[in-house]
Formats: sequence, structure tokens, C-alpha cells
Amino acid sequence: MEEKTEIITRIQEKYAGMSKGQKAIASYLLEHDDQAAFMTAAKLGETLSVSESTVVRFAAMLGYKGYPQMQEALAGRLKRRLNAVESMDVRYAGMEQSEILTNVLNSDIEKIRHTVEHLDPAAFEMAVRLILDAETIYILGVRSCRPLAEFLSFYLGMIRGNVVQIGTTSTTEIFEQMLRIREGDCFIGISFPRYSMRTLKAMEFANDRNANVIAITDSIHSPMNLYSSCNLFARSDMVSIVDSLVAPLSLINALVVALCLKRPGQVKHSLEALENAWNNYQVYLNDEINFINEETMFDKPFVKQ
Repeated sequence: MEEKTEIITRIQEKYAGMSKGQKAIASYLLEHDDQAAFMTAAKLGETLSVSESTVVRFAAMLGYKGYPQMQEALAGRLKRRLNAVESMDVRYAGMEQSEILTNVLNSDIEKIRHTVEHLDPAAFEMAVRLILDAETIYILGVRSCRPLAEFLSFYLGMIRGNVVQIGTTSTTEIFEQMLRIREGDCFIGISFPRYSMRTLKAMEFANDRNANVIAITDSIHSPMNLYSSCNLFARSDMVSIVDSLVAPLSLINALVVALCLKRPGQVKHSLEALENAWNNYQVYLNDEINFINEETMFDKPFVKQ
């Protein structure tokens, strides 16, 4: 049976040399494989405004004997995903609510443990350095990864200025927001299965503009690694009908803490300024404000690097 990541790996290996039409096909397959698995080559071509022969050549370029074989690979991915949902029904059938809670939490704990054991410390340190040294930071995460991008953007805004969280309404708007990215900037792309080709295209654009590119993704098989110079991996398996993003969020949280410890004075100043703004404009009542503790980690001795 074909490995789960094989068609993804084939697209990743060939993507840089693809034509515009082929990249459009690759994008559609990765983001809409559940629809593409039931499309003829002619229908797929019509949907993407490319010729049927372009679709057939695309399948051959990936190493398949023809379009039907590639279609079978897509159907295989879809079947495995459906089987995962069915297995969830079997796995949790008859469980008490408390048992489901314990089972899911233990699964998330295992993902965090796996992430800790396999994370490259050198890549983590490199990511911290690239973020601190960048003139402007661009962050993109779509669909279920958007909350991760929002979380990271919010806290990076506390640590430093010039942080841009890219909106995800359309691919064209993504490029409009990245128009001024250049050498000296840093782009952070966050994507987990099902991988986003919008994020991959944005990473390609950032790489072409000589910006440093950081990928936060699940494994070496992720196509997000194609244009990144620094890869941070966090385990993200489907525990039910939704993807578990606990380990990726923990990784991002660790990244934020490491950055805070590099810039404690600046973070404290930002928090104090924000609290003063809250007080001056009565954003919160006094009993709702979590005042800055004089014993925070920012007042403790630390080693500058």
C-alpha cells in the first residue's frame, strides 16, 4: 500500500521545477484531495483552467503511469482519513465521558513528549535568532492553523515591533500584504496536515525575495520544508475528526518564552505601557486587571547572549 506521505513527497520534490499550471494542480490536489479523487482529468483541468493534457502530464511528472494511478493515490489518502474517523468511533464507543477526556489528554501528552524528544535544539536557537534580528516579521497560518498564527503574532508584538500577521481571505491578498518583504525580514509559515498550498506559495515568495523563512510543521515529509531555512517540528496527529494542535501550541509557547528571556527589558516596558493605556482609557475595571507582578521573570537575573 502506498505510504501516506508519498504523493505529498513527490509534489514536494518536484514543486520548484513546476510550471505555473502544474503548481496550480499541485495546490488543488493538496487542499482539495477529497474532491480531486473523484474528478476525471478533463474535469480537473476545467476546474483549474488548464488543459486535460496538462493534468495527464502532471501525473506522469510525479512518476505515475497515468492519471488513473494518481487518482488512486488520492483516493487512498481519502480512504485512510475516513478510516481514521471510523476507527475513532470504534476507539471511543462505549466510553464514559471521563474516559474520553483522559484518553484524549493522554494522547496530547504523548504528542508533546514526542515533540520534546525529536525537536532540534539548534533549529530552535536559530529560529529565536532570526526572529530577534529580523527587521519585519511576517506570520501566516490558515484554516485550523490561524489561531496558532494569531497567538504567535500577539506575543511577538509584545516583544518587538514590526510584526505582520497576514490575512488569509485569498491568495492574491496574501501577496499584497507581503509586497514589501525583502532581505533582512523573516517569514514564519505554520502548516500541518492537511497542508496549505497558500502558505507554501507565500513561503516560496518570501524565499525568492531573500527573506529568512521559518517553517513550523509536523515532520521532514512536510512540503513546508521546501523553502524554509529553519524547520521546527511538532507532532500533530488526528486524534478524532479534528487535528490535535496541542504540541504545536506548546512549541510556539516555548519560542515566545525564549524570546522574552532574550528581551526582558523591552517586554516589561511593553506590558507597563499597555497597562497604563488600559488604566487611562478605562478598558478594564481595576478588579479585572492582572497587574504586573514585581516578582516576574523579567526582574530576575538572566544571562545575555
